[in-house]
Amino acid sequence: MPTRRELLTSSSLALFGSLLAASRPAAAPARELVKPARLKPGDTVGLIMPSFAQWDPVPIDILLDTLKALGLNAKVGRHVFDRRGYFAGRDEDRAADLNAMFADPEVDAIHCVRGGWGAARLLPLLDWTTIARHPKIFVGYSDITALLLSLHARTGLVTFHGPVGASTWNAFNLDWMKRVLWNGEAAVFANVKEPDDTLVPVRNRTRVITPGKARGRLLGGNLTVFTTIIGSGYLPDFTDAILFLEDVEEAPYSLDRMFTQLKLAGILGRVKGVAWGTCDGCSPGEGFGSLTIPDLLEDHVKPLGVPAYAGAMIGHVDRQFTLPLGVQVELDADAGTITMLESAVA
Repeated sequence: MPTRRELLTSSSLALFGSLLAASRPAAAPARELVKPARLKPGDTVGLIMPSFAQWDPVPIDILLDTLKALGLNAKVGRHVFDRRGYFAGRDEDRAADLNAMFADPEVDAIHCVRGGWGAARLLPLLDWTTIARHPKIFVGYSDITALLLSLHARTGLVTFHGPVGASTWNAFNLDWMKRVLWNGEAAVFANVKEPDDTLVPVRNRTRVITPGKARGRLLGGNLTVFTTIIGSGYLPDFTDAILFLEDVEEAPYSLDRMFTQLKLAGILGRVKGVAWGTCDGCSPGEGFGSLTIPDLLEDHVKPLGVPAYAGAMIGHVDRQFTLPLGVQVELDADAGTITMLESAVA
């Protein structure tokens, strides 16, 4: 018979173990990687609005013309032009559009027209079984981060952090979308070196935080939206991942709070490499009394001891990469590159 002390000790150990498990961030179980079919001329792209409303119809007109010029057909979601406050309609209706696009056999890819806020509100309303049965290219960024990460976590689907439909359809963005989504290229994401009359390059510079190379599954997105769904069960496991992050118009103290949340949730300590993108409108302001973005990267990323760099063309910028979430990549902090080790599409 165990003594009272032995019983108390075993109970304490069991309680400690359960508390330790409870302290770990909720994450969906690992799933087999699912690559969607590549895009090709004649395919149909479904357009949805999972977040904010689009009050001006002109960007949608431009998007429709762009898809036509690319030899693609467009199918506009039933509720794209709805509005409820700042949302593009009710949560149930925005979710219904997303579910319908995955279920529709005529739709080959799904493109989010814009971000804002509200995509995370749809997660409990999504038909995960139907989505898993009909894998398709799914593209967006910013608030769409909630969908990119959760779709990958719940179904294994490779999703794409790239321009939304209302973004600028310039040659840079089109080139990257074609290379990744159409051609199935195992691309090297390297900032473009633009000709200038300066002695050394000035624009699109990268900066080493911690030198070295690392390989892992590429995951990440908008920092604000990412932290919003920590502990929800809609995040993938970030163990040995290559993490990329970006944001816009956030004060340094707010970014500091979010980095701290990633650290306390046990996410930062599990990754093998970090790429920080852009953060337009995130300056410390005038005068003193604020940390800066370099300070925050020094405080939160450098102590990880993993290869890391800043300045990747990721985020709220006119020209951005189309990054595939879930595929194996190699990050080279010294070169400022992310190299795909496999195609992201079938």
